[in-house]
Amino acid sequence: MVAKALTRKGTALGKMAKVSKDYEPVIETYQKALTEHRNPDTLKRLNEAERAKKELEQQEYFDPAIGDEEREKGNQFFKEQKYPDAVRHYTEAIKRNPKDPRAYSNRAACYTKLGAMPEGLKDAEKCIELDPTFSKGYSRKGAVQFFMKEYDNAMETYQEGLKHDPNNQELLDGVRRCVQQINKANRGDLTPEELKERQAKGMQDPEIQNILTDPVMRQVLSDLQENPAAAQKHMQNPMIMNKIQKLISSGIVQMK
Repeated sequence: MVAKALTRKGTALGKMAKVSKDYEPVIETYQKALTEHRNPDTLKRLNEAERAKKELEQQEYFDPAIGDEEREKGNQFFKEQKYPDAVRHYTEAIKRNPKDPRAYSNRAACYTKLGAMPEGLKDAEKCIELDPTFSKGYSRKGAVQFFMKEYDNAMETYQEGLKHDPNNQELLDGVRRCVQQINKANRGDLTPEELKERQAKGMQDPEIQNILTDPVMRQVLSDLQENPAAAQKHMQNPMIMNKIQKLISSGIVQMK
């Protein structure tokens, strides 16, 4: 009986809630009810109240003007190469305006400088999600992939960005750097250390693993070594050539 009464009280308080702080007694009441009796309906109402409180807090905190100020502070710290401080201000800018792709783009650049590649990649992808036409998102994502030595993926990212901004010099330079690295593998110009590192990274790539376990590709790779005539025929198949190119770029296959 006590649990039911508390649940009814929490529901009544919830109906009167207008701002985030109004949900504090609602949540507290539901929590008390659950200590009396763990009822699934009360637990559901508690989760809904907590979610509503969080949404209102975000709405109350939303302020694009302050977000712009925080982003500018982050830019200043970035110029001074104080990247942790820059991250702190960009994070505050995102909290103030979660829909601004510039803050995600700038924080991605910081994470890249700090060597936090997974975080940088996540921010760059969020930037692209918010504004698919914003070229900085693609240059940030491509830079992260390049530093992770995922040259084929970086190339695809830069090229996707160029669809929206064909003359963007940062994207064009990114493509050029990727081509240089891919051509090093094509020419067999990698140092033993570079080759070993690239092969190890390639073997962790699910796409590379699928190519190597594909019976058709296993026959193709065998023909490349033992049957030049058959290999020549394979080379005329664009799909097979694309897979071979990926193996070459990863250092798995070496062309001399």
